[in-house]
Amino acid sequence: MTPEPDILVVGGGLGGVAAALAACRAGRTVVLTEETDWIGGQLTSQAVPPDEHPWVEQFGTTATYRALREGIRDHYRRWYPLRAEAAGLTGLNPGAGRVSKLCHEPRVALAVLEAMIAPHRSAGRLTVLTEHAPVAAAADGDRVTSVTLLDRREGRRLTLRAPYVIDATETGELLELAAVEHGSGAESRDEFDEPNAPDEAQPLNQQGITVCFALSHHEGEDHVVDRPADYDFWRSYRPEFWPGPLLGFNAPDPRTLEPVPRTFVPNPEVDPLQVSADQSADAGDKELWGFRRILARRLHTPGAFDSDITLVNWPLNDYWLKPLIGGGAETTAAAVAEARQLSLSVLYWLQTEAPRADGGTGFPGLRIRPDITGTADGLAKAPYVREARRIKAVTTVTEQDVSIDVLGPHGRVRHRDSVGVGSYRIDLHPSTGGDNYIDVGSVPFEIPLGALLPRRVRNLLPAGKNIGTTHITNGCYRLHPVEWNIGEVAGALAAHCLTEKLEPHQVQATDERFGDFARHLDRAGVQRHWPDVRGY
Repeated sequence: MTPEPDILVVGGGLGGVAAALAACRAGRTVVLTEETDWIGGQLTSQAVPPDEHPWVEQFGTTATYRALREGIRDHYRRWYPLRAEAAGLTGLNPGAGRVSKLCHEPRVALAVLEAMIAPHRSAGRLTVLTEHAPVAAAADGDRVTSVTLLDRREGRRLTLRAPYVIDATETGELLELAAVEHGSGAESRDEFDEPNAPDEAQPLNQQGITVCFALSHHEGEDHVVDRPADYDFWRSYRPEFWPGPLLGFNAPDPRTLEPVPRTFVPNPEVDPLQVSADQSADAGDKELWGFRRILARRLHTPGAFDSDITLVNWPLNDYWLKPLIGGGAETTAAAVAEARQLSLSVLYWLQTEAPRADGGTGFPGLRIRPDITGTADGLAKAPYVREARRIKAVTTVTEQDVSIDVLGPHGRVRHRDSVGVGSYRIDLHPSTGGDNYIDVGSVPFEIPLGALLPRRVRNLLPAGKNIGTTHITNGCYRLHPVEWNIGEVAGALAAHCLTEKLEPHQVQATDERFGDFARHLDRAGVQRHWPDVRGY
């Protein structure tokens, strides 16, 4: 029987793990639940290398997020046969991918996250329930009283109660189940006067999801998979706003929408030590193999690996035909199933029909890697989710708070109640409403505590993409380090409120009470304001 914890964290992604760690460090008991059998969300079960800002090696994250990053590097240094010059790099990038200064395999992130939570599990402060999905929640007035979970292994239901509940699910599931006021999709321009918002609200207009997978390439071998059931559909599918078939190497540039060809050359003979990962200088997304490469064979001693490993999260396998949330359970299930078929179709197309630089077609030596994703079919355990239900918050972050077009390149919006920082372009992928990419420059931003507070409910806190942003600003608040920061603050806030016998809204409402909490965050290494980044 699982005892009643001080804090229940539902969802074991980056925000959920960070929330659990923060609460446990404060001496609180925590139950952390997760739908899959891997904690880590975006980094593990969704298999997505981190998207980060250009200053990530110097500042702009919490201390615990830096510890996670360095733990991943140390894992490679200790256990992998790295070349000496690679192992000695302070900024080791194990995959030498261009999307991030730290591209790595999902299992390595899982190992480090498990190590980070291990002391708290041994101390009895933390209970982790994997393969448990929320299916119901109860509320009494302005408080969530219980959450019911389905044990997917045994088919039994478990109801848990806690003074504080943190919704760290990928889609804001508890907001729906507990009837917490929330929105989804695109808000109307009238609601917040955002320049890029549509004239009318579009709750089912959501960013596409992606079912990622990992590939290696073995010249002369044949690893062609069975023809996917929906291959004929995806092979002929051509979106109206696309420059050609979706299964092709031509796609819009996210920033200009101009057609741009992508290149695909497995295992290029480029020294990975010469690869630069700075998207602010070069997006790096036009060379598909190297963009999200998660293991670079030439960083290691000769013969240790016969291929790189790359992660397929490309324009080709973004799925946007049905919304993931808001359309009912059948629509959700269909969206995931069709997204999986799209990714399998991309794989089959690459193996059999993709044009090669030598004039031929197909790369039969491409091998999908179930050992990397921890699944039977090689697809990620869960789809990469870019957009969730979002609370109706005390503070809503709008496009005017972050847009470089509105604020100018050196403009900043400072929040009295800032509890963290982030920086990323407003990056909206093609959506279920038929929108092409929406890409808007943004300035470094802060995370206001008011964006973590539902207007009405007193004991539920969001810990991810479900904070008080809009469809537009979610595009820059949804990335890995920001999600971790949000989760860490949510866990710390719940623990602080239990200790001080306060409610979160009371902490945010006055300078004195917020100052007490802010000093706690400062001591924990949570950066709450940006330095002047113009000199970097």
